[in-house]
Amino acid sequence: MFPVGGNAARLAWERLRKRAEVQGLRFHDLRHEAVSRLFEMGLSVPEVAMLSGHRDTRRLMRYTHLRPEALAEKLAAARR
Repeated sequence: MFPVGGNAARLAWERLRKRAEVQGLRFHDLRHEAVSRLFEMGLSVPEVAMLSGHRDTRRLMRYTHLRPEALAEKLAAARR
């Protein structure tokens, strides 16, 4: 995905995290966030799986943490 080595990416992430003064955020946490927001945007399971690289739907669902507000908005829109 990135044209840099793993160690260079890790060091860059650590520098960015320190600069942003964010403790405990892992690069991997961004994948959870991205998967959840892609579902909230209305993408289908196959579409999100293709973008995230998940081959197993069960593992993909473990990454999904939808915001209750987004679900409520969707339900309200469907009711209209």
